[in-house]
Amino acid sequence: MENQTCFEKMVADAKKNITEISPNEAASKVKGGEGVIIDVREKDEWDEGHVPDAIHLSRGTIELEIEEKVPDLNTTIICHCGGGGRSALAVESLQKMGYKNVRSMAGGFKAWKEAGLPTTNI
Repeated sequence: MENQTCFEKMVADAKKNITEISPNEAASKVKGGEGVIIDVREKDEWDEGHVPDAIHLSRGTIELEIEEKVPDLNTTIICHCGGGGRSALAVESLQKMGYKNVRSMAGGFKAWKEAGLPTTNI
C-alpha cells in the first residue's frame, strides 16, 4: 500500500474506528424514523442531487454546525459523501465529539444511486 495518498491513508485509518452500513440499510433506518442522513459533500455536489430528507453539512463545517442540527448525542446519524472517504472522516470526528451512534454509508452517494434508491435536487 505504499502508493496510497495521505488522504487515502487517513480514510483507511478512520475506517478502522467507525462502522459502515449499506445504502439500503441507511434508507431503511431513515424511513423507519431511526436516524438522520447527513450529506457531507460540498454544496455544488448537493445541488446536483442528494438523498431526500438528508441534512447538508459539508465536511468543512460539520463540527461547527452538528450540535445545532442534531443536539442529541444518542441520535443515529448516517453520514455520506460521494464515495465514502470524507464521510468516514466525518464519522470519526463526530465520535470524538461524543456522538454515540454515528455510521458512514459505504460507497457514498454513488452507491446510493447504484442501489436504485431515490434522489432529489430540490
